[in-house]
Amino acid sequence: MTETQIRFFASRRGIVVVGAVLGILAAILQNLGNPPNMGLCVACFERDIAGALGLHRAGVVQYIRPEIIGLVLGAMLSAYLFGEFRARTGSAPVVRFVLGMFAMVGTLAFLGCPWRAVLRLGGGDLNAAVGLAGLASGIWVGVQFLKSGYSLGRNHRTYPAVGWIMPVMMVGLLCLLVFRPEFRKGGPVFFSTKGPGAMHAPLLITLGAGLIIGLLAQRTRFCTMGSFRDILLMRDTHLLSGVGAMVVAVFVFNLALGQANIGFSNQPAAHSNTLWNFLGMALAGLCFCLAGGCPGRQLILAGEGDGDASVFVLGMIVGAGFAHNFVLAGKPDMGEKVGGVSTAGMVAVALGLAVCVAFGFFLREKE
Repeated sequence: MTETQIRFFASRRGIVVVGAVLGILAAILQNLGNPPNMGLCVACFERDIAGALGLHRAGVVQYIRPEIIGLVLGAMLSAYLFGEFRARTGSAPVVRFVLGMFAMVGTLAFLGCPWRAVLRLGGGDLNAAVGLAGLASGIWVGVQFLKSGYSLGRNHRTYPAVGWIMPVMMVGLLCLLVFRPEFRKGGPVFFSTKGPGAMHAPLLITLGAGLIIGLLAQRTRFCTMGSFRDILLMRDTHLLSGVGAMVVAVFVFNLALGQANIGFSNQPAAHSNTLWNFLGMALAGLCFCLAGGCPGRQLILAGEGDGDASVFVLGMIVGAGFAHNFVLAGKPDMGEKVGGVSTAGMVAVALGLAVCVAFGFFLREKE
């Protein structure tokens, strides 16, 4: 890659192009078989992986999603090509794991990660605007903690093999997906026969899309959480311009493909309970801010060799198991019946907010 191309990816035009590509690919993946308004959702897809591995038994959301595998491997390939693969770890791993778990609780209360919130908005789901407002509010609280000295400490360089752990795990998942071994009758590995888990675009296309997005996102540092954080901390709109391009691109392509449905009701895999859409994403935004990146960014960092990001990713996958086993995840609207979050889910979101606020107060560097 030439110096001009490197500068392009660091520019505003570069981040806009990457955001647009992400939106376009998400719309195409949906058209080719991925669930409606879920062409690309890191939280939902990690939940599906958790189900495929038997961490939960919600039979309609069990599938090893190649997009997740591609994101990590694409980021690793990009990092190696440009000399940015650096194995590092050691920055409060247990805290990061807990933040990952509660981030999943929050995203599943809303039914989507920040990327899916943007894609839902681009598909006409106005409930996503409520979720994005909650996300921004949670990030705002996290920024206040950052200003007051919150820190998980510095990570440090470590053995290169440590940085390879998450990519190797992704290769292992790919083998399970391709060969589908049966370790006992009836699974694992589990694969949905109905519901969102049974809806997926062809494997090579989804894997290829993940690789492309992983490579491009690694070059541009694309991060939904970071776009809000940078606005609040530095009044910097660089990353936000990429998110804006993503919304516009997915909306245009959804219209062209007949996938847009504007309104609050009858939205796929979504509920219109305003309070818990807002609070679920507020919890998620606070977790992402305290951990240093949204779910997509954490996967990219894991591909670059960041062991701390890998711990956060594992926390989200385990959190998905807890969310479905203990009925914490939100339920979508069913016709005229408004979905939302169970009592247990409400308690989990409130507990997550309390724990994150405690982290913000107590994990501050002393002068």
